[in-house]
Amino acid sequence: MAIEGARRDADGRFLNGAGDLGFADPTVTVPFFARRIGTLLTGRSGHPATVANDGAFLRENARHSVPTVTWIGHATLLVQMDHATFLTDPIWSERASPVGFTGPKRAQAPGVRIEDLPPIDFVLVSHDHYDHLDVDTLARLAKRNPHTLFVVPLENAVTLRDAGVVNVVELDWGGSVDIAGLRVVCLPTQHWSGRGLFDRRATLWGSYAVIGPERRFYFAGDTGYFPGFTEIGAAHGPFDLAAMPIGAYAPAEMMHHWHMNPEEALQASRDVRAQRIVPIHFGTFDLSDESPDEPPRRLLGAAAAGGIAREDVYLLKIGETRPF
Repeated sequence: MAIEGARRDADGRFLNGAGDLGFADPTVTVPFFARRIGTLLTGRSGHPATVANDGAFLRENARHSVPTVTWIGHATLLVQMDHATFLTDPIWSERASPVGFTGPKRAQAPGVRIEDLPPIDFVLVSHDHYDHLDVDTLARLAKRNPHTLFVVPLENAVTLRDAGVVNVVELDWGGSVDIAGLRVVCLPTQHWSGRGLFDRRATLWGSYAVIGPERRFYFAGDTGYFPGFTEIGAAHGPFDLAAMPIGAYAPAEMMHHWHMNPEEALQASRDVRAQRIVPIHFGTFDLSDESPDEPPRRLLGAAAAGGIAREDVYLLKIGETRPF
C-alpha cells in the first residue's frame, strides 16, 4: 500500500487527510490560555520520575548496538538499533517557546546531558512547533557533529538553515531516505504547523518509520487519532516499538483533532501493528489541562483492560534506557 503525498490548499498551505480541521471557539481557547498562565506562575505536581544517566552505556552501545530506547523527556527519545543512533524531536532548552524568558518551562532536566550523548547519526523532526523543533538544540547537535543528518517534513529546512544547520533533508509523506544502514520514511499525521501568527500550515508535519534489517521503529511525533494509522501499519508494519504521544488532550473540545488521549494512543499502536508502545509527549512541559500524572495512569489502565502485557508498555522514567 503506497502512502500518498501531502495535499495543499489553494494558498499552498498543507492539509490533513480530512482537510482543514480549524480550531476551537474563543470561548474555549481564551480561558484555556488564561489557565496556562496561571500554572506557569504556580507550577504543578505529579511529573514523571527521573533516573540518573551519564550516557556511558549509550556511548559504548554505539559500537555494539543493543536495540535500546532512552527517554530524554517530552517527545525526545534517543534510539539505538541496527548499529545506528538517532534522536526524535530533540529539545534540551529550558522552555518550549520563541523566547527564553517566558513560555512553557520544563519540569525536569533532560534525562541525559547533551554533552554526554553518543555520536548521533541522524535526527528526526516531526513539525515546527516549539516543543518539537528547538533551533537552539538542533544547532548544538550540528556543532557537535557536522555529519549528523537532520530529517524534516517539507518546507521546514529553511528554519534549520537559518540557525546554521545545513545538513538537512526534506521529505514529503511517503518519501524516504537511507541513513546509516536504515531506511527512514516520512508518514502522515493529523496535526498542524506554525511558529508565528501568519504561518499556520505553511510547513508540513509528519511521523516516521525507521526500518532496519533487525528492528522496526515508529515515531508518531504529535498527532490526533486518525484512520491513517491503519494505512501506516499495513504499509510499513509490524513495528517492534512505537513511540506514541499520550498527553496534551484536555480540554477535548480544543485538542481532540490534534492530540491523542492515552486510550487513542494505545489503539494507534495497535493500528500500526506495534509489539510495544513507549509513551511520549507528557509530563515535561505544561501544555494542557490534564494533570501530569493522568496520561500514564490512563494508559496503564487501558492496557490492562485491553489485555496488553505490562512489559509491552514502556512507561519510562526520564533518563531511563530500556532494550527492545
